[in-house]
Amino acid sequence: MSTIAAISTAPAIGGIGIVRMSGKDCFEVLEKIFKPKNPETIENIAGYIIKYGTIVNPETNRVVDEVLVSYFKCPKSYTAENMCEINSHGGIVVLREILELCLKNGAELAKPGEFTERAFLNGRIDLTQAEAIIDIINAKSTREAQESANQLEGYLSRKINEIREKIMDIMVKIEANIDYPEYDVEEVSNKDAENKLKEIENELIKLSKTFENGKILKEGVKIAIIGSPNAGKSSLLNSMLKEERAIVTDIAGTTRDIIEEQISIEGIPFKVIDTAGIRDAKDKIEQIGIEKSTKSIEEADLVIMVCDASREMNDEEKEILSKIKDKNYLIVYNKADLINHKDDDKLYISALNKDITPLKNKILNLFNLTSKDITPSLCSSRQIGLLNKARDNLIKANEDALNNLSIDLISVSIKEAYDALKEIVGLSVNTDLSEEIFSRFCVGK
Repeated sequence: MSTIAAISTAPAIGGIGIVRMSGKDCFEVLEKIFKPKNPETIENIAGYIIKYGTIVNPETNRVVDEVLVSYFKCPKSYTAENMCEINSHGGIVVLREILELCLKNGAELAKPGEFTERAFLNGRIDLTQAEAIIDIINAKSTREAQESANQLEGYLSRKINEIREKIMDIMVKIEANIDYPEYDVEEVSNKDAENKLKEIENELIKLSKTFENGKILKEGVKIAIIGSPNAGKSSLLNSMLKEERAIVTDIAGTTRDIIEEQISIEGIPFKVIDTAGIRDAKDKIEQIGIEKSTKSIEEADLVIMVCDASREMNDEEKEILSKIKDKNYLIVYNKADLINHKDDDKLYISALNKDITPLKNKILNLFNLTSKDITPSLCSSRQIGLLNKARDNLIKANEDALNNLSIDLISVSIKEAYDALKEIVGLSVNTDLSEEIFSRFCVGK
């Protein structure tokens, strides 16, 4: 492979910037433009070492910048190739000039994601770990970053490979029965295959359920706060945000338009929408706000209906409740500070006193986000699609076993399931898909 180079830090003014090179000849390219304070031959320079010096234009002998250069020798590097990282001052002009010198002296400009692609092609990471790197870069919350870091450590890969080994064990026994019937090999009956395949199928079903949590960590949960006017919707939003974002008065109908804000609960992103109070309004502006509220209800993952705990639910609120009965919803009784008696089966809060912890806990429980245990989880539609393909093939194999089809015909579907799992970790993936995945990376990663 050729030697590639790119700027790996964001294109902005900063304390430092990094130009990265990778490839068999990267040290030869570096030697032409880097003058270390204490020169050594590349053979004598250990990997994982940093040397101080200057980048010099070899055509003019002009010093471009003082730098620190990190050396990584094959295979102990991010790409499993010879690599170096030139740490300069963070001005974009300086970084571009250093990159130009790398390109003029033997390197080629890296494509988006090419460093990570080489790590994958050279066997240092698999495809699920490559996708985890994208997720770490794009993480919008601490919980998402942590889950992605777990996947980068190989939690998902190990789980997929465990399941693959179980399928392989069945396949080996079936093939041995078919190809060498004269030998004393343990015979796999339809019943044996059925039991083992069902066990594996259940593991795949359990793993597939992690996709929804992964999707929530990436995209967040959209919450619509609704209710009749003056129930405390805006006060609840302010309490969740820990700031006075929405206007709060004792005048009904203060909120005329929807307000959207991002919050984090236990490191998980949520988009909270404060809606106009739903009632039979005569004011045209308020009517438009109520129409937007109705649309927000339709699009929300969770609807929180706020009621006034100091009074009984009125007809307007009962009408609202009938409209959300088919949605995922919670009824929250606000102004708990105004009452003495509380029903055990109701969820109480006091937005005024910022006492909303019971609601936060309920939301986390509702979406199964309370556990902080490290578990393998699917993070992309590619992964869930292939996992479902594997599961569907195991279901078909099980049905064939129940219908007493010959074991060699059953093995066709088992092999399809095995191949789908191979594709998840990238052991069998077409070039177009590989290129599509790595094109999502920025240049320099």
